[in-house]
Amino acid sequence: MISSHLRPETALPSDHHDAVLVGRIHVPGTGPVLVRVRADGVHDLSRLAPTCSELLELPDPAGAVRAHDGPRIASAREVLANSSCDARVEDTPFFLAPCDLQAIKAAGVTFVASMLERVIEEQARGDASEAESVRQAVIAVIGDNLGAVKPGSPEAARLKDILIAQGMWSQYLEVGIGPDAEVFTKSQPMSAVGTGSEVGIHPGSEWNNPEPEIVLAVNSRGEVVGAALGNDVNLRDFEGRSALLLGKAKDNNASCAIGPFIRLFDAKFGMADVRGCELSMRVEGPDGFVMDGASSLAKISRDPLDLVSQAIGANHQYPDGFMLFLGTMFAPTQDRHGPGQGFTHVVGDVVTVATPRLGTLANRVNTSDRVAPWTYGTRSLMRDLARRGLPG
Repeated sequence: MISSHLRPETALPSDHHDAVLVGRIHVPGTGPVLVRVRADGVHDLSRLAPTCSELLELPDPAGAVRAHDGPRIASAREVLANSSCDARVEDTPFFLAPCDLQAIKAAGVTFVASMLERVIEEQARGDASEAESVRQAVIAVIGDNLGAVKPGSPEAARLKDILIAQGMWSQYLEVGIGPDAEVFTKSQPMSAVGTGSEVGIHPGSEWNNPEPEIVLAVNSRGEVVGAALGNDVNLRDFEGRSALLLGKAKDNNASCAIGPFIRLFDAKFGMADVRGCELSMRVEGPDGFVMDGASSLAKISRDPLDLVSQAIGANHQYPDGFMLFLGTMFAPTQDRHGPGQGFTHVVGDVVTVATPRLGTLANRVNTSDRVAPWTYGTRSLMRDLARRGLPG
């Protein structure tokens, strides 16, 4: 099923002729190569910038890519087809996650719908069978329309006082409507997987879900220079048992996917377009199960640039830049294994995240101990760049 999503007609943005798309491909015998992706082929950007991190430091990344005439490596159709975890030929190029040395950060509880589900996870202590009854109890006290509450506002502070008095305050409400956003390390640089690869769920998890998100590409100066799609795989049972398990819930082998490409900001695509993105998501299971979901950036409770400013500043720098997952409003409640059990993944699920201006990111689900192990890190990249005569 995943191969049908790895074609230029579906993977590339609908306006790809106007888009400046950068990605990374694995070239056998060479290693990761930074490329520009166009309908007519995949073109080498190595002589413009050896890494994605370095490219995003340029004064005008999109303009520099447009002006660069790098050699064509292969057709986009061929590389996309070979990116499928079902049919990959290892001695032929395939797509990787488009970022490399950047830190991988994520903002949590940035939408009201997902905030309520996090409160429910906490109150249910990570037990999916308790979720529906807890959901009704929480909504009876909190309500289900917190969209008008601006985080950090006096109205939010008054609501906090009311909820504390009723015994319903939560750490998730603190970061959802309080002054400080939740920004955490999702996983390590170079650990994200690309389109067509398998994403991993912890084998001990019994309640988990995909999280369709926009991912901002931010350079070391705190400038947002592009955007991609992301799937922030989430273990609801681990995090629901204790917030101190956030690292184990979020950072596992192949626990996030980014791609298929980074669309660089230019006159035809920028932050205003990101704010208007409508994401669609579909899960297609090997058991015939199908679930559709959506996430609208227009409903985010904190502006994306506010989230960036809370991630980088005088008290925290990122010399190699960072990728920032913006969070999702999607929190699945559709029953899969029986009434009241809600949704959880099964091995073999194919997850697609799509929006017209960024294309489609497609991945298959496996357990994190059975996906391809993460063996290529920063040392390997530096060695390969040195061997190619490129600066590291």
